Amino acid sequence: MTQPSRGPGPGAEPAPAAVAAPPRGVSTATSETLEDYTLRFAPRSYRRWTPGVVATSALGGIAYLADFSIGANIGIAHGTVNALLGIAVAAVVIFVTGFPLAYYAARYNVDLDLITRGSGFGYYGSVVTNVIFATFTFIFFALEGSIMAQGLELGLGIPRWLGYAVSTLLVIPLVVYGMKALSTLQVWTTPLWLVLMVIPFAYLVIANPSSIGQFTSYAGADGQGGTVSAAAVFLAAGVCLSLIAQIAEQIDYLRFMPPRTPENSRRWWSAMVLAGPGWVVFGALKQAIGLFIAVYLIASLDPAASATANEPVHQFLGVYEEMMPGWLAMALAVVLVVISQIKINVTNAYSGSLAWTNSFTRVTKHYPGRMLFVIVNLVIALTLMEANMFDFLNTILGFYANCAMAWIVTVATDIIVNKHLLKLSPLVPEFRRGMLYAVNPVGFTSMLVSAVASILVFFGVFGEGVQPYSPIVAVVLAVVLTPAMAVLTRGRYYLRRADDGLPHPMFDEFGNPSGEVLTCHVCRQDYERPDVAACLTHDDVVCSLCLSTDRVADHVLPAQPVPPARR
Repeated sequence: MTQPSRGPGPGAEPAPAAVAAPPRGVSTATSETLEDYTLRFAPRSYRRWTPGVVATSALGGIAYLADFSIGANIGIAHGTVNALLGIAVAAVVIFVTGFPLAYYAARYNVDLDLITRGSGFGYYGSVVTNVIFATFTFIFFALEGSIMAQGLELGLGIPRWLGYAVSTLLVIPLVVYGMKALSTLQVWTTPLWLVLMVIPFAYLVIANPSSIGQFTSYAGADGQGGTVSAAAVFLAAGVCLSLIAQIAEQIDYLRFMPPRTPENSRRWWSAMVLAGPGWVVFGALKQAIGLFIAVYLIASLDPAASATANEPVHQFLGVYEEMMPGWLAMALAVVLVVISQIKINVTNAYSGSLAWTNSFTRVTKHYPGRMLFVIVNLVIALTLMEANMFDFLNTILGFYANCAMAWIVTVATDIIVNKHLLKLSPLVPEFRRGMLYAVNPVGFTSMLVSAVASILVFFGVFGEGVQPYSPIVAVVLAVVLTPAMAVLTRGRYYLRRADDGLPHPMFDEFGNPSGEVLTCHVCRQDYERPDVAACLTHDDVVCSLCLSTDRVADHVLPAQPVPPARR
């Protein structure tokens, strides 16, 4: 098979030095019942769920109670008006940036790491964003595990340190079997979770209408009251924007959406929007309800309630106790906390394992199996819990938000602007090794600059006056730099190759990834068309997984010459 010569560009693959050994770990990775397509495209043959089931499973992952803590914390700090405005600002940013990412995941059946590779970062460049996302999963696992431990301590008298361990170990058997087990868990637990969560809010509004006035007039610790403060609004928004990376967890479910056809188009779009960017609507409502309940507890009960008004278990217990006998209130509060934390932390453990495994395999060319990184993620999360990270929630989330926003906004801008407006980025997301440059300066540089600048602002390097506006810095720089870098580089570092050397069509008549099956000559496994490419040294097909674990680039196609227009 004759291949074109290499073209110039950063991060070109090295020439093969020897015949590659069989990829290590391939037999483990192809056991997809456990591995759940960790490193690659989710094939049509596996995606048997309806759009409704996928959406319900994805939304089950937002059952976390951290939103109630976040809403209470920012409201207690800045007052109701500023907190609600901050929640609204964050929700708009998250929805707008999440929409194109969710669409690409559902349409092309790839996770956010694979989307990021072809949207300005390159094959190895997206490793840094995987680390950002993995950090998100263990931070929020620790946060949710802390909430569960609070519930177990209050309701069952279990010491908090032991509660941390219980909340961690409990998810391991549930996360082993990936999407198959998670979809069942999320679908069956969602109705009970909804009932237990909605009843307290409905009760307060109906039985205590005065609670609405208390809520709207609450001044907060800084005494802003009903006065709008731009600084307070953006400080609140910065904490809420730490959740922007939640779209990656939604995508870990959305990549299993069925092909979009004329028959299911309406259901497909509804599920994608609702379970994709639409998650933030539910998240914003939970933050507002968390603040509402916290204000009620502070204003109507013992003034000392303010010390625990930001803890969801105390929020729900306080309202339940006004509705029913104490023993039943305690039981329902504990049940709600446990269900909520299991629903979200199986998703955190699952998504974190995908992110760590993906990065490790690309860097080392060795696939150790997803379950190893389930354990790694849980150990890190348990360490954070034992360090009592709950007491530093606002600071941790505010700092993390800067990194997460820089990443998500950069990828969203590349899709919206560079792909569809400037036409400098390829429309179809490419993720296979050999097809991409190692690092694309467009996204990688834009993300790095916007993250570093916003972090410096967050820590007050440029003065206290601009410190609250670090979220704006992250968003604006990412939006401006991403297309600017694409124009500056003329889009030449997106694709290392224009074709993968195979004549088979990539898409069906409806634009869905083709379900045609081809056999990889290295691992002898069957893969669908989007997941394979031609082999450099054999007149045959090689899968993306074997390309990832090819240590000497024996199977990796060489680069093609750069078109004159892009030089």
